[in-house]
Amino acid sequence: MNSTPLVGSSQQIGLAVAAAMAPGTFARSLSKRSYVDQGVITGLSVTATYLLTVVAQDGLAYVGTVVAPRLPLPPSASEESRRDLGVVVVDLAAATIGLAATARLRTTDEESTQQGWARQAAWRFGVTGLGASILVGATAGAVSLDRSLGLGSRLSRVPLAIPAGLIAAAVMERARQAEHADEPDPGPMGANPLLGTAAAAGIVTVLGAIAVGESKAAHAFSTMAARRLPGHELFWQLVGHTAILATFAAGIRVLWSEGVRRIEAGTSTFAEGLEGPEAQQYTGPTISGNEESLVGWDTIGREGRRHALAFVRPEPVPTAERPAGVGDMELSIQTVMGEPAAATPIQVYIGLDSAPTRRERVALAMAELDRTHAWDRSLLMLVSPTGTGYVNYCAIASAQYFTRGDMASVTLQYSKRPSPLSLGKVRGAREQNRLLWLSILRRVRDLPPEQRPKVVLFGESLGAWTSQDALLGWGTLAPQALGIDRALWIGTPHGSEWAQEVTVTPGEDVDPELVTVVNDFGQIEDMDPQRRSALRYVLLSHDNDGVTKFGISLFAHRPSWLRPDRPPLQEVAGSSPRGIPASMRWRPITTFFQTFVDMKNAQIPGSFQAWAHDYRPDLPLFIREVFDLDATDEQVAAVRQAVQERELVREAVFD
Repeated sequence: MNSTPLVGSSQQIGLAVAAAMAPGTFARSLSKRSYVDQGVITGLSVTATYLLTVVAQDGLAYVGTVVAPRLPLPPSASEESRRDLGVVVVDLAAATIGLAATARLRTTDEESTQQGWARQAAWRFGVTGLGASILVGATAGAVSLDRSLGLGSRLSRVPLAIPAGLIAAAVMERARQAEHADEPDPGPMGANPLLGTAAAAGIVTVLGAIAVGESKAAHAFSTMAARRLPGHELFWQLVGHTAILATFAAGIRVLWSEGVRRIEAGTSTFAEGLEGPEAQQYTGPTISGNEESLVGWDTIGREGRRHALAFVRPEPVPTAERPAGVGDMELSIQTVMGEPAAATPIQVYIGLDSAPTRRERVALAMAELDRTHAWDRSLLMLVSPTGTGYVNYCAIASAQYFTRGDMASVTLQYSKRPSPLSLGKVRGAREQNRLLWLSILRRVRDLPPEQRPKVVLFGESLGAWTSQDALLGWGTLAPQALGIDRALWIGTPHGSEWAQEVTVTPGEDVDPELVTVVNDFGQIEDMDPQRRSALRYVLLSHDNDGVTKFGISLFAHRPSWLRPDRPPLQEVAGSSPRGIPASMRWRPITTFFQTFVDMKNAQIPGSFQAWAHDYRPDLPLFIREVFDLDATDEQVAAVRQAVQERELVREAVFD
């Protein structure tokens, strides 16, 4: 009769642990998911868990072989029996010590990075030891039953721990999710569990095939090298793994560089219609890129040209003079506000190609501000764009309406790539912003107090991060020192350290009365009047916006927004819902991939709706409130309608 070893291999234990956590990957998160999204989450979570468990068990097994000779066994015990018992003892110890240490290292909002990673290491070894112990028990039971029934080891060959883990985890997860079945629907996307499971299986299969191929290639290399060169086969196997992974990384880097190059080239080329050189006729002398401007039309890129064309006209434009595709829509300042415009808005935009260095781009921006007489306006709006250079049209238009055109905005591009590919540009953008703001501060302070414009700051997404980064280390003192009267940031990414500095762990340099984070305008309205009037710096971040939640720290820390005592999910009429689904809890690996997908879905273009990373409908109310601009409720309603209609036209013309 064939015997079945009671101690499972690290691969078997990895499969058992990965299978047990798979049902949890179907738990709800910030938004609903497509079946492809679910497949990605389940596939990557299961694969990552498998690999981490295999590595952890290999480490425990090595310790077990060291412990084995010291075990009090009779001399007749075989070396294999000693080794197996040593591994079992170490697995049991790891389960006990690891899980106890995890409970001891309780997660808190203020914990250090080292404590977070230490807890995760303890958890990983504890769960691995527990999974190995369960597998040993299940295998022993199967062997005993085999012998009793005379099945010839057929039953013991079945990996019983895997279906047992799946069934147990699925039952527990289903029961837990049933407690929250009445929660509001978290989003506009649908998921099919069966298709999600199929997609996950496909991803795991592909990744598994790659892993098997890499392992065989490394083994073949090590065998050949050990025969012809000095050194142990294990050494050459490590060299083989390293060489294969390095080759793979080099190939990925080549593909990445080529992809980025094509993206950047696409943002600089002229498109048909309103982006060609002939489109300058639809701008004016107060707009960068115009024939009278110091900034060349061909240097401001696609987003700069679209920004130039989207300024709000002060007076009705004759139909014959409107750009193609605009039609009969009339949304001038005079028409929407119901009163004459005070001036034509000024829009200064300096593209990445407008000057070769940061200092030269700042100097060009200052010269353009001088040329347009921007210092004579009542409002000066400093804008930090997203990675591609995009400026939110609704934000700019709202400010132009409420000031009746008596304003100037200035934007410096720092990248041509989408924001996720521009994270390496944050430092350069920070320095560029600081140079510009210091130059503006000096110029404004030279003006008589009664002639100084109100200086405000606006940033969206990565633009919020890059503008906040210029304030890092000084809390709310920084914008005051730089002469920034007020600021509005929307969709601030989790990586912004200044946002954490002023909202999570405020120090002595933070005045909490000046700054707040809100999900919707109703939270501003609910504030005490004194608190509301004191606000100067507002971070508008939807609770279901994955961009504001995703970060590497999800691997090691439970974020504050997933505390057990968090507020319940609440629908808000006309706004993005408040709160996080009660059924969502922190699972380090799974939550990381769930939130990554939530971040991706948050940025999918959709209808004009305050949801996830779309803040367009929120902006008129927030622009008036935060920048303290004069407009009646009726005018605000008219502007909200106007910016929505402008977005429909913009999308039809540009997209």
